[in-house]
Amino acid sequence: MTQSRQQQVSLDDTPFYHCYVRCVRKAFLCGSDKATGENFDHRKQWIVSRLKFLSYVYAIDVCAYAVMDNHYHVVLHVDKQRALDWSYSEVAERWMQLYNGDILVDRWLANPSAMSEAEEEAVFKRIDIWRERLYELGWFMRGINETIARMANKEENCHGRFWEGRFKSQALLDEAAVLSCMAYVDLNPIRAAKEDDTFTSDFTSIQQRLFDFTQSNKKGKRKSESEKTLISRVNHQKTIEQEINHNFKLNDLPNASLMPFSGSSKTNIHTALPFTQADYFHLVDATGKIIREDKRGFIPAHYPPILQRLGIDQKTWLQNVTRFEKRFGRAAGKVNKVLEYAKRLKGKGNIGLWCKGLNKMYCHSELSH
Repeated sequence: MTQSRQQQVSLDDTPFYHCYVRCVRKAFLCGSDKATGENFDHRKQWIVSRLKFLSYVYAIDVCAYAVMDNHYHVVLHVDKQRALDWSYSEVAERWMQLYNGDILVDRWLANPSAMSEAEEEAVFKRIDIWRERLYELGWFMRGINETIARMANKEENCHGRFWEGRFKSQALLDEAAVLSCMAYVDLNPIRAAKEDDTFTSDFTSIQQRLFDFTQSNKKGKRKSESEKTLISRVNHQKTIEQEINHNFKLNDLPNASLMPFSGSSKTNIHTALPFTQADYFHLVDATGKIIREDKRGFIPAHYPPILQRLGIDQKTWLQNVTRFEKRFGRAAGKVNKVLEYAKRLKGKGNIGLWCKGLNKMYCHSELSH
């Protein structure tokens, strides 16, 4: 039986979630349609642009994303406390960037002192509902999927479903699960043999992170051919974004940066990811080369420290980043954390959906902890 989204999400256990959704009939509605010969690559930029804008409005950070021809993946971090810290006026202003407001709220924003106590109480009650929605996964994903579906139908002058159904999600209960899932998402184009490396993996967070790094650290220096290719491809995506604003009469919308990295495992998870950027770049690059060449191989000796710290052996790592979505159920993490998560969300009746892959995240020695 399908569970409601509230029964699958527990922010008390983890703020990190892997979400993904596929096009109806798994059709190539965001890529090259083999049946018609039409190319819809620009829709991938629609999704990326919408994702970054919603991250700016919501108290939800984007850790990783990959937009493919017939589906997309995103790793999200929900910062509930950030939303709770917003003032009533800030919540209202954020909400009304996306949806229609409320007559009473509009009056309060224009002249708070003119409101009666009962009217003010009604205003705050309405805004508190908006506040909850601004850190809810369901509303965030809805804000992407409904908008993209409308834009696609308008482009093709048709009606009907664009996505096969509501999005699916997996709770990431610890650092190892977050790292594995982020790499799994970033390596999607390479794993699907669509691209050769991360520099050419368009519409992915790893390409955006590499671009940002190149722009901030290589000023005045001669760029390599790979860097030139990277810059050219990202600039092309920016051109598509500008066309979106023109064709759909949208204003230039603000967007949020990707969730940053930190070099310390003691960093507050609501501030930065507990890995260094360099470690992540090197690990994903090395993993991508093995996947692309279809080798059993191994990760070079100077890369494993991050895996050792998280208790993941190299064989397990490679299996996780190639089959994460299928290897794990509704949650990924240490055995005790998954069991506690399932118990909290009353998953006992269908425990297999929660415990799938319990013995696949860590090396054997970790499973006894």
